[in-house]
Amino acid sequence: MTMGPVTSRSDEQVPSVEEATSTPPGVPAKAIEGRSLGQIAWTRLKRDKIALTGASVIVFLVLIAIFAPLINKVFGHPINEYHQDKINPSLGGIPEPGTWGGISKDFLLGVQPVTGRDMFSQIIYGARVSLLVALSATVVAVILGVVLGITAGYFGGFIDSLVSRLMDLILAFPYLLFSIALISVVPVTTAWRIGVVVGVISFFSWPYIGRIVRGQTLSLREREFVEAARSVGAGPVRILFRELLPNLVAPILVYSTLVIPTNIVFEASLSFLGVGVLPPTPSWGRLLSDAVNFYTYDPVYMFVPGLSIFIMVLAFNLFGDGLRDALDPKANR
Repeated sequence: MTMGPVTSRSDEQVPSVEEATSTPPGVPAKAIEGRSLGQIAWTRLKRDKIALTGASVIVFLVLIAIFAPLINKVFGHPINEYHQDKINPSLGGIPEPGTWGGISKDFLLGVQPVTGRDMFSQIIYGARVSLLVALSATVVAVILGVVLGITAGYFGGFIDSLVSRLMDLILAFPYLLFSIALISVVPVTTAWRIGVVVGVISFFSWPYIGRIVRGQTLSLREREFVEAARSVGAGPVRILFRELLPNLVAPILVYSTLVIPTNIVFEASLSFLGVGVLPPTPSWGRLLSDAVNFYTYDPVYMFVPGLSIFIMVLAFNLFGDGLRDALDPKANR
């Protein structure tokens, strides 16, 4: 039996690197595109299902707050409309026992004790107040903290010492007692009260972001890109806001998403103590405060506003944790 010539593997034609990577004639070559840090962070964030769930809940709550009048018109009752027929005066102003706070197809979350107002309308309008106060206070605190922190970290010396001691002084202050004392003496109008609550919360919140920004600025001000900007004649303002600030976006965003739930709880605490938003403006904290006298008869009065605060705070915390992991290049997730 005759066997043909045996060819070794070395005799085969192995394509070169140019041939392997070349594209067929007439087909345009695909350019290799780099990804920015923002695109990388977005890709990592999309993989975090828990963070996306938190973001979805936040969007849902924001939409509820924005369209509260329309939603209440369809599913609720006028916010200050009393329904005395839904409560029993002989029972201290609560609905009949076993009705779970008066929950029915007409009153989806029941009625308030004593007044008989619709709890559903109180909850959705209370979301407006909580988000308005928390977001406004966060914006003001972030602006103050970023401006003062980046200024102290870049210039150092006397400015750094002055700002640092101011932050230490504010952080050592008993802010809850100060807030109660200050808010109690402001003019008794809803607009003034909301403005003072926002101012107090932001005043006691900015040192936290200020410390973060100051520490990051101290590590960035000696980097090569800052030295290059100085060498071409860039002034301090340009270096601060065109060179340093873009590199601080990640910690600022993470801090903002994590401080919002803290501000929500702070506003609820002030309203619970009676120095927050004035009635009849709805507030989740005041709903909790009103429920203290009735939760032993019907726990729904405390459960509904408490669960609302819990869901909102948890959603912001989950999203903030996911955003922190997405913006951290050393994270494994």
